[in-house]
Amino acid sequence: MPIRPQLPRRRLLLAAATVLAVATVVPVAEAAAPTKVEGETFASIATVAGQPLLLNGVGLRAVAWFKGYAAGLYLSTHARTPQQVLAATGAKRLQIRMLVDVDTIEFIKSFDKGVARNTPAAEMPALAERVERFDALLRAIGKLKKRDVIDLDWLPGRGLQLALNGAPRGAPIPGEDLYAALLRIFVGERPADPEMKIGLLGGPVG
Repeated sequence: MPIRPQLPRRRLLLAAATVLAVATVVPVAEAAAPTKVEGETFASIATVAGQPLLLNGVGLRAVAWFKGYAAGLYLSTHARTPQQVLAATGAKRLQIRMLVDVDTIEFIKSFDKGVARNTPAAEMPALAERVERFDALLRAIGKLKKRDVIDLDWLPGRGLQLALNGAPRGAPIPGEDLYAALLRIFVGERPADPEMKIGLLGGPVG
């Protein structure tokens, strides 16, 4: 049997480096330009748990003329339906950028109401203790100010991590079911703001 000549070590290393480079830049190539909403800029790429994520869409939470915050959804691949969002694998991020000052008690009320409206009643008991833990993290912040940035990250194998202006608050709260309940507040059948849902799914910003 003829022996195939081995590639020089330098060529092997160059080939491996090329593969890694391609794998790294693919998400960047798929990403859109940064998105600016009400003076707040959402980067086209976010890195969560070491994984580059694409900006899927941006939404605006507004009631009549009152604009409370803008939100950006980051996923490993683009999703255009709620089902695709929930089925997306790997890390995820929901980033909220405040447009006004607000007490966190208002966020707690909205979070609890949104979970209850979009989660089957049979699943609520399993979430109750972890929802309270998340509420406690928000309660400890006290007040959110205009231009504060809240990151709600899904860290695979760890849980939901809350961060304020880049600083983690508390330990991750485990359970992909909890993070799914959080996402449904924004893109579920009964979202907090239907226009914001459209934006987060890649449609126009309301």
